[in-house]
Amino acid sequence: MSRRVEVIEVGPRDGLQNEKEPLSTEFKKDLILGLEQCGFSEVEVTSMVHPKWVPQLADAAQLLQELSKTPSSAKRTVLVPNLKGLERAVESGVQRVAVFIAASETFSQKNTNRSIEKSLADTQEVVERALDLGLTVRGYLSTVFHCPFEGKVDPETAATLTRKLLQFGCDQVSLGDTIGAAVPEDVDEVLQQLPNVPTEQLALHLHDTYGTALANVTRGLDRGIRTFDSSIGGAGGCPYAPGATGNLATEDLLYLLERGGWEHGIDGDKVLEMARFLEAGLGRPCTSHLMAVNRS
Repeated sequence: MSRRVEVIEVGPRDGLQNEKEPLSTEFKKDLILGLEQCGFSEVEVTSMVHPKWVPQLADAAQLLQELSKTPSSAKRTVLVPNLKGLERAVESGVQRVAVFIAASETFSQKNTNRSIEKSLADTQEVVERALDLGLTVRGYLSTVFHCPFEGKVDPETAATLTRKLLQFGCDQVSLGDTIGAAVPEDVDEVLQQLPNVPTEQLALHLHDTYGTALANVTRGLDRGIRTFDSSIGGAGGCPYAPGATGNLATEDLLYLLERGGWEHGIDGDKVLEMARFLEAGLGRPCTSHLMAVNRS
């Protein structure tokens, strides 16, 4: 199988969404432009969620306007929660959007105030409209392995919802370990339920709450997964998932890939520069292992 791995940088959206202190639009723009210069093929830049729910991303339209002044070869993906969010994204000139549903009923209700069934219906409408407008769509499935409220999620449920997102027209579904509780055996159980889905249509989105993210990456690689989401500096955490800590750090993921002989096309030194830029903006050290080593 291919030794080429795609790393999708989600720090500007998923990494920053939980920050309490407002960050300037200029800072976010500089972070994104710097990350694009590292060689990422796709960067998730912001979300069109209502400012009431995620105040940190209230400047999404302004940020996209600023970014439009500097074209990039990297895909700039914007998370959209509903049709209204999609309309706002289209008005901002976005070419790629992401949609999301949860594999846990309780998490779905707490995160979006909708049942899984209602989320599916609404998401199908958003995906079909986006495709009609000529956009491409990425899907997120959260709480794939464990839910903070219900515990272990049925792998068959996660697999069924993954297939539905692909049937709607998403070109890829990112399987999210929202609270970072998964171990490699959990990854096995879900992927075993998706034997007929091409691995290029699947990605892993891992959090590192219990320090198992890199072990799960290795298991994903063994099973043919070649796309992983990560966040610069390990920033992130879900505001609707109690106890969830940061995402898998991009620099830690790159270290694993490089030592394992995997190709990724990203400049690791520049990634560390951007992690230091993020530290300065947040006013605290990043949580990644590689940054800790480089500070010692």
